[in-house]
Amino acid sequence: MKRIALIDVRSFLAIILVGIVLVIAVGCSSDTSGEETGPEEIRLDYAYYSPTSLVLKKFGWAEEEFEEEGIEIEWALSQGSNKALEFLNSDSVDFGSTAGAAALISKSNGSPIQNVYIYSKPEWTALVTNPDSGIETVADLKGKKVAATIGTDPYIFLLRSLAAENIDPSEVEIINLQHGDGASSLASGQVDAWAGLDPHMARLEIEADAALFYRNADFNTYGFLNVRNEFAENYPDYVNRVIKVYEKARNWIIDNPEEAAELLAEEAEIDVEVAKIQLERNDFSNPIPGDVHVEALIESGVILQDGEVIDADANIEELTNELINPSFAEETIE
Repeated sequence: MKRIALIDVRSFLAIILVGIVLVIAVGCSSDTSGEETGPEEIRLDYAYYSPTSLVLKKFGWAEEEFEEEGIEIEWALSQGSNKALEFLNSDSVDFGSTAGAAALISKSNGSPIQNVYIYSKPEWTALVTNPDSGIETVADLKGKKVAATIGTDPYIFLLRSLAAENIDPSEVEIINLQHGDGASSLASGQVDAWAGLDPHMARLEIEADAALFYRNADFNTYGFLNVRNEFAENYPDYVNRVIKVYEKARNWIIDNPEEAAELLAEEAEIDVEVAKIQLERNDFSNPIPGDVHVEALIESGVILQDGEVIDADANIEELTNELINPSFAEETIE
């Protein structure tokens, strides 16, 4: 009878041992595969029209939240909703602060974003003119030069205001300028009116006696914190944690209005009285996206379709429901 060589037996046992080790390793791997691995960095924007973001950046609460995991926090300044959306679309930030209607326009153009948090309900825009311009009503804008930042809430506010008076936008010369440039152009008389945005608008009220000749809080859409779809899909727990630190900032503003105004004044380099006016025009009471935000966007979307800003064939209701995702805030906020 032929004997099995000792070396063959040892080789056979070694193969068996290696197999057992591999099985254990695979088992351990499958046990941990459901755990979420965090990103190397989280990129947030901040904006002078979003006091909550300024508070969050000032106190470093996002940095504290993710410090133990070694996750870096990167900040980018958004000078308007259009800039925040450019950052989101180019994958330059993970979270961007915009007006709701501006986010809807971007969504209609294929932007890969969803709204997960409401940082404020602002009356941050109105139609503004100089005290001696002779402009007192929306109808007086016919044939006039009006500055506005296309793709932002002030621009949408202008369109809705014109539509309410049955004025076609072609009857007004709309000058596309960034918000700060629009304010400067109004103050220097280069334009007749301006679709304003705080804090620039509040500053002109105080410094130049500018007149807010048309106000309608219902034409303002809400302050949306949007996240890139890819980030939300890959790191859902981290979306919740970003919302958690935003909540800390929101509650701090509610509890410390005077200090919040001082902080806004410091960060935006504006007078504290200007900052107080801006904050007074913000309602920080409802951070969870819901039906009221859906309704506001659908109404704005119809106006935007009429103004040929959004394609006439777009399904506004469907786009709005794809954009607004309350599940993260509902899970995070008590």
